[in-house]
Amino acid sequence: MPVIRHTVSFALVHAEGSAEEAAFLAGARSVLASIPGVEDFTVSRQVSPKSSHRFQFAMSFADDAAYRAYDQHPDHTAFVARSWASEVADFQELDLVRVP
Repeated sequence: MPVIRHTVSFALVHAEGSAEEAAFLAGARSVLASIPGVEDFTVSRQVSPKSSHRFQFAMSFADDAAYRAYDQHPDHTAFVARSWASEVADFQELDLVRVP
């Protein structure tokens, strides 16, 4: 299976530029980027007014097994339960592979 690029765009419940927003982003980077199998983890800020999602996380996985291991990793599931579920107002997830 080709490399999987996992992306999620999202809006937070926190005010733009707030300490809570910064803490969420820093915590996510610390936790998610350190999970085995995660490659090229990036955090991006939306600059277009065309979307209400202000941020995007993106990361790559070598294959489907690496992606599944990440998805089931205890650090990932704890982050989702502890932070994501209460701090994210809306999101869209895409899992992409390059078209030959």
